[in-house]
Amino acid sequence: MNCRNCKNNSVITLPNSNISLCKKHFNIYFERKVRKTIRIYNMIDKNDTIGIACSGGKDSMSLLYILNKIFKPTKVKLVALAIDEGIKDYRDPNFKFVKSFCKKNKIKLHTFSFKKEFGKTLDEIKKKNPETIPCTFCGVFRRKILNDKALELGVNKLATGHNLDDEAQTILMNQFRKNTRASAVLGPVTGIVDDPKFIRRIKPFYFLTEKEITTFAFLNNILDKYAECPNAKLSYRNSVLELINEFEKRYPGTKYNIVSSFLETLPLVKESFKNKTIKTCKKCGAATSKEICQACVLLEKLN
Repeated sequence: MNCRNCKNNSVITLPNSNISLCKKHFNIYFERKVRKTIRIYNMIDKNDTIGIACSGGKDSMSLLYILNKIFKPTKVKLVALAIDEGIKDYRDPNFKFVKSFCKKNKIKLHTFSFKKEFGKTLDEIKKKNPETIPCTFCGVFRRKILNDKALELGVNKLATGHNLDDEAQTILMNQFRKNTRASAVLGPVTGIVDDPKFIRRIKPFYFLTEKEITTFAFLNNILDKYAECPNAKLSYRNSVLELINEFEKRYPGTKYNIVSSFLETLPLVKESFKNKTIKTCKKCGAATSKEICQACVLLEKLN
C-alpha cells in the first residue's frame, strides 16, 4: 500500500482511519500531533524546566526524543529523571539505553532508586509481600520519587509518556473502582488546583496510540527491542488492557471514544472537587488528599 501523500510504501495505517503513511510523512504527522497537543492544552511555556520521566521504554524515550527535537533551540530546559525500581534482568538494560541517549544528546540525567529512597528494591518488596501485587508499591513509590526529586531539582512540570491507550485504561479502572477523585486529576494536564508541593504532569502523547508510538520508536531507532516489565501481567491494569483491546479489535475506535467522551465530562468532575482541601502528609510533608499519603502507608506496611 502506498502513502497517501506520495508514492512511497507506507509503514503504518493510522488507527481510527484508513490513512496510510510512509516513514517521512508519518514522522511529520507524529510531530505535528505532539505540537498541537502541547499548544492546545498550554503544556509548556518558554522558560519552563521540564522533567521527563524516563523508564527506558518506547513511550518515554520517544517523548524525550521528540521534546528534545522541538525545544532544543528554545529557552525551555529539559532534564531526564530515571528510577531504578530494582527488577532483576529488566531495568538494567533500559537504564543503559537512557544513559547512552542522554549522553549523546547532552541532556542532564538524574537517576534514583527504590533501594536508596526506601531501603528495598521492588524484588525484595515482592518477596516480603507475596500476597500483594508489586505494581501497588511500584506505582505509588515511583510517583513519590518523581514529585519529590522534581521539587528538589527546580522542575516545574513533569512530562510523562502516557498515551491514548494508557488513559483509556485508567479511565475505566477508576470507573470500575468508583474512584471519582482519581478521575478528576486526569487529562492532558493533571491536577485540579495548583499546589506548591505538587508538580503537575503533562502528557504530550495524550492523543497518540500505543501503535503509533511503537511505530515511531522503531522507525527512528529510538528503541531496537521492546521489553515488558515481568510484573505487568499481574496487574489490575493488564486485565483492563486486555478487555479494551478486545473491544477495540471488534469495535475500532473504542479507545478514542472512551477518552474523548471522558474529556467532555472532565470539567464537571474537576469542578466538583476544586474546593476540596489539599492536605500535607503528617509523616513526609507531601501533598495528599488524606492525613497520611499512600506512600507512607505502604512504607509503614513494609517496616
